[in-house]
Amino acid sequence: MRKKIIAGNWKMNKTPSEALALIETLKPLVAGADADVVFCVPAIDIVPAVQAVAGTDIAIGAENMYFEDKGAFTGEISAPMLVDAGVKYVIIGHSERREYFAETDATVNKKVLKAFEYGLTPIICCGETLTQREQGVTIDFVRQQIKIAFQGVTAEQAKTAVIAYEPIWAIGTGVVATTEQAEEVCAAVRACIGELYGADTAEAIRIQYGGSVSGASAPELFAQPDIDGGLVGGASLKEDFGKIVHYDR
Repeated sequence: MRKKIIAGNWKMNKTPSEALALIETLKPLVAGADADVVFCVPAIDIVPAVQAVAGTDIAIGAENMYFEDKGAFTGEISAPMLVDAGVKYVIIGHSERREYFAETDATVNKKVLKAFEYGLTPIICCGETLTQREQGVTIDFVRQQIKIAFQGVTAEQAKTAVIAYEPIWAIGTGVVATTEQAEEVCAAVRACIGELYGADTAEAIRIQYGGSVSGASAPELFAQPDIDGGLVGGASLKEDFGKIVHYDR
């Protein structure tokens, strides 16, 4: 039985002092969850956030990283830096990174390999635009993203990865994919992993849904057989995140 994983993606929100205040607010609200809880915070918030969650079951994740260990890459942050700071997870290939910062499937793959090299758990994002959904190519497009992201990844590594399916048209819009739409794509992602690695790996890997997830929508979404939690944007900055984490109460 796969354990649910619910991760907040804070995006470019919260100064270090604001982050500490939010964590103190959220800690009691997410305590005792029957799920892995992750706060993926801006890079400048990582160190204070790690310190703030010490002694709890909350893990801290990064929102991005580069695929080189060190060097003349001004403004970037590396996997060894994240590990040394106490980070456990890293979001890779979010649609906003792809759209605004020209990330490609190839660079996503490089980052995934680097994350595994340093023992970080990648949260690998995939998802289609509204145009692609209307054109009927959603499954084909997402399968391509997954196949390229996992090139060179072993079956044992893949079992520990997290995949986040986020339809781009539902991110930050208040529009949530129907339960059927979300389950259909998450099931297709699992089937794709099965084709690449076999049934054992497909059964082990955890697949999240993301895109305007709320305390109200989480119970039905997370009850689906192929949805193992959520990558939560706006609601992760509010007390509603506690309701999402405790979706089963």
